Amino acid sequence: MKKTIGWNDKGHPIYDIIGYAETREAGNIMLAEYNRDPWDVDRAKITLQQLFDLWKEKKAPKLGESNRSSLCSAFKHCSAYVNKPYKQLRSYQMQETIDGCGKGYSTQAAIKNLWGHLDRFALEMDIINRCFSELLTSDPIPPTSRLPFTNDEIKTVWEHQSDPWVDTVLILLYSGWRISEFLNLKPEDIDLKEGTMKGGTKTKAGKNRIVPIHPKIRPLIERRLAEGGPRLISYNGKICNQTQYRIFWADIMKALKLNHTPHECRHTFETKLDSAGANRKCIDLLMGHVSKDTGNRVYNHKTLDELKATVELIP
Repeated sequence: MKKTIGWNDKGHPIYDIIGYAETREAGNIMLAEYNRDPWDVDRAKITLQQLFDLWKEKKAPKLGESNRSSLCSAFKHCSAYVNKPYKQLRSYQMQETIDGCGKGYSTQAAIKNLWGHLDRFALEMDIINRCFSELLTSDPIPPTSRLPFTNDEIKTVWEHQSDPWVDTVLILLYSGWRISEFLNLKPEDIDLKEGTMKGGTKTKAGKNRIVPIHPKIRPLIERRLAEGGPRLISYNGKICNQTQYRIFWADIMKALKLNHTPHECRHTFETKLDSAGANRKCIDLLMGHVSKDTGNRVYNHKTLDELKATVELIP
């Protein structure tokens, strides 16, 4: 559809295109929408690709690195519509990018999340007047199949603490770190005088959190520090990456006849604290979680001594 923006020397109208429609009826609807609420023609022409590039420049830098990377990766699944004016995109087309991605729930959720970010940005720029992304759906997160270590399994690990790399399993069990956080701990992040470790990633609540050193794993941490590597957990004097560590982990599980993932140490840590009746706010702080209720999230503050007492509830 087009609108008159002026007249030439011969008195003929000069038109500007406000959009394209597949049928005359759709074109009349577009024209009626424009007459009811005129929009900036240039903004109406902004394509999905152009909007994404602008969003990536203006909004993405304010997000966490992990979230930003996930959203940018999700954009490749929207390639069918990169040249389509964003104003013309509808929920069924957005939904097609989710349903047709051929990926699991996590990728689907990332695509859905991306459309939400783009819609809000487009709304802010007055490109659209409603967010079709609110109608999108994706596969739900499946129930977790992760199981915590049993007391007998923890006892087995302690019986083999002198075996190579088994100490790392014990440190994880009594600290609740994510594997990435654990392998990124530097010697300077360990304060033996205060009896704490400092680290964390992923979320605002998880970053730079303090986890007291449980008395049972303190000797293990001291021995690791004495190695003088670039990280608390180093391999041959170098940084140990996740791929290498998972190889060590698999060897340990096989030797001890156990079947667990490193992340199940984190589940074990939280489960043990909960079973011991630990304060929920303290558990959230140690895990790097945001408390779900406003009282704990906003008004409940805990001291280091309280966190230490919470960790030591684990036998």
